[in-house]
Amino acid sequence: MVQKKQTGPLASYFDNCLEDEFWGESSWEKAESKIIKETVNMVISKSGLASDSIDYCFAGDLLNQCISSSFGLRELNIPFFGIFGACSTFVEALMLGSIFTESGAANNTLCAASSHFCSAEKQFRFPLELGNQRPPSSQWTVTGSGAAIVSKNGAGPFITCITPGKIVDMGIKDANNMGAAMAPAALDTLLTHFKDTGRNPSYYDAIFTGDLGHIGKEILIELAETKGYNIKSNYNDCGVLIFDKEKQDTHSGR
Repeated sequence: MVQKKQTGPLASYFDNCLEDEFWGESSWEKAESKIIKETVNMVISKSGLASDSIDYCFAGDLLNQCISSSFGLRELNIPFFGIFGACSTFVEALMLGSIFTESGAANNTLCAASSHFCSAEKQFRFPLELGNQRPPSSQWTVTGSGAAIVSKNGAGPFITCITPGKIVDMGIKDANNMGAAMAPAALDTLLTHFKDTGRNPSYYDAIFTGDLGHIGKEILIELAETKGYNIKSNYNDCGVLIFDKEKQDTHSGR
C-alpha cells in the first residue's frame, strides 16, 4: 500500500505498507505485479500450506489481459484463471474458488486481486503526466493487493451462499462517476440475494459493496428504499472505508 493507505482509517489492518508507488521498480505496472506476487507469497506462508497443495489460482487486476496478475504469479506454477471484475474481482475469485472447492474439483484454491492508482488512471481515464483536473465525483483507486485461500478444511470463516450479479446499464457514461454507474447493478444483486434467501437486510451484521464511493453509496441507499429495503444502518462501502476523503483529498472515495 502507498502513503494514502498508511494514513487512512484501516492502516493498522495491513500486513505491509509501501513508501512509494514504484516499490523499487521501473514502472507502475511492474510495481503492481510485484505487489500481487508478494501478497500471494505472504498468504501462502501464513496458511502453512505447501504451494503444490494449491490446486488453482483465481486472480485479476484492472489492466488489459490481467497483465499484473499474469506476470506477478507466473513463478507460482499453479493452474491460473485470470478474471476481470473491476471492483468485484476479489469477491468473484472467492465465489469461483468456493464453487471449485465445494464441487470436489479442488481442495485448496488461491484467490487474489490487485490494483494500482497510477496504472489504473492511465488505463481508464488520463495518464497522470497530463495533470488533468479530477472532478469531485472521481474515486481514488487503491494501490494494493489482497489474497485468501479457500479450503475444504478449516475453522472458518465460511462461504455459505453466493449471488452473482448481472450487468445493469442505466446509461451513465462519465468515467469519473463510477459510483453512479455501478449502484444499479449493486442494487439488483442485493435484491436478488434477498429474494433467493428470503432474508432481510437486518439479518446481516454488515453489508458491503466494493467501490461505489460516497456518491454511489448514497445512491444505493436511496434506490434500496424505493424497493422497500432499509440498508442504511448496516451498509457501508469499502471505497468509503479505506480513505478519509477530507484529510486525504480522495474526493468520492476509493
